[in-house]
Amino acid sequence: MKHVKNTEHWLSFRIGGQSYAAPLTQVSEVLRDGELTPVPGSAPEVLGIRHLRGRIVPVLDGRRRLGLSDEKRMDPFQVRQVMLSHGPHLVGIRVDAIGDLLEASAADIAPPLPGGTDRDDDPVHGVLPSQGGFVALLDVRRLCRLPLEHEAA
Repeated sequence: MKHVKNTEHWLSFRIGGQSYAAPLTQVSEVLRDGELTPVPGSAPEVLGIRHLRGRIVPVLDGRRRLGLSDEKRMDPFQVRQVMLSHGPHLVGIRVDAIGDLLEASAADIAPPLPGGTDRDDDPVHGVLPSQGGFVALLDVRRLCRLPLEHEAA
């Protein structure tokens, strides 16, 4: 794959039967699925919190956050927690399996499929055609339900 200017790199992963990807610049690390401490009264998609080098990190269930069913359970040996960063925030999301590293320029990215973008909290902000299907590109801030923050100039 030749390197083109203005390309972004994405880490792809599978949740349910669909491929998703997050900007590589916002992927802090990928961890094996581990012990989580439940948080009573939290939103349904919050699986719990995990301690990560002195930080308390909430971990979301990717299936529940994206409105997917729990059918077709995943292979427990491939399940991972992808730690995503947005500004000072660190949030984990449980995925069924890690995919490939992708490279895409803005010209490669199509708008999201109609329907989902009607919701303000829809985390899919574009799609990338891939091997007869597509990879849904995620907005980390929306995925993790983080507030809008003004970037420091």
